[in-house]
Amino acid sequence: MAKDHGNQIKDDSTYEDLRDKGYSKEKAARIANAQANDSQHPSKKGGKHHKYEKWTKDELYDKAKDVGIEGRSNMSKDELIDALRNH
Repeated sequence: MAKDHGNQIKDDSTYEDLRDKGYSKEKAARIANAQANDSQHPSKKGGKHHKYEKWTKDELYDKAKDVGIEGRSNMSKDELIDALRNH
């Protein structure tokens, strides 16, 4: 039986499955909540942005700042891409 994570997690079972697969708490919560919302379709292909490899380092840094990635000022372009993909 899935643990009750409170009202902030809309689908406890999906959340636990994602955490078991190694997803971060934040990412697992976003996915579990999106899947529990009939107006969202998280299984469909994502946005229309270019791949991170085509972004400049400054653009990657700004995005990392927006999402709250710590240590971004010391990261290379490849490290920023990895951090953003795994956030």
